[in-house]
Amino acid sequence: MRKIVFALMAMSLMTVNFVNAQDNETKEESKSNEFKRWQVRLRAVGVAPDESAKIGIIDGDVAISNALIPELDFTYFFTEHFAAELILGTAKHDVQAINTLAGDVNLGSVWLLPPTLTAQYHFYTSDQKVFKPYIGAGVNYTLFYNVKSGDVAGVDYDNALGYAAQVGFDLMLDDTFFINFDAKRLFLSTDVTVDASNLAPGLSIPAEVDINPWLIGVGVGMKF
Repeated sequence: MRKIVFALMAMSLMTVNFVNAQDNETKEESKSNEFKRWQVRLRAVGVAPDESAKIGIIDGDVAISNALIPELDFTYFFTEHFAAELILGTAKHDVQAINTLAGDVNLGSVWLLPPTLTAQYHFYTSDQKVFKPYIGAGVNYTLFYNVKSGDVAGVDYDNALGYAAQVGFDLMLDDTFFINFDAKRLFLSTDVTVDASNLAPGLSIPAEVDINPWLIGVGVGMKF
């Protein structure tokens, strides 16, 4: 009888120890997953095209103005290090054909909407995770709209798929809010057709334009 009692007591102790071990393991796993997976940022972004062009018939190059725009982005963290970011912003640019056989030609203005999706890797420089640099790369699809044609009858821009590279950092103010600095380079080209029939009957000028803008932004963000 005494052996049975001792056996039951031993089994009970083993069961309690096993349950406690499982409970501790569950708590550790839960703790490791306790991080905010979403964040949103609002930035002020300077857009600086690094433009060039191959212009048919009249030769020359292109000049595209800089812009200052607001930008909104949303980031989802799959883990504490790997994330995906969707970047939303739109910019208006003035455009000129320059140094052509016809001199400089005002091509009016155009709005660009380049929604961009990047995959990111985030680094943590300390256990406190106050300073968090990151790098990213991805794709964008640029829409051209609200075109004003300037001195010519019309300008047509083809929507285009491009690529993006990104580097930046978040500086945490507390567990929720942070300051952000971000630099992106979009590798973006488009085919352009200029209707210059108002200058010469039937004149249509093709061009291949590389826009390749730099986007340098500073803003604030919130994790949730």
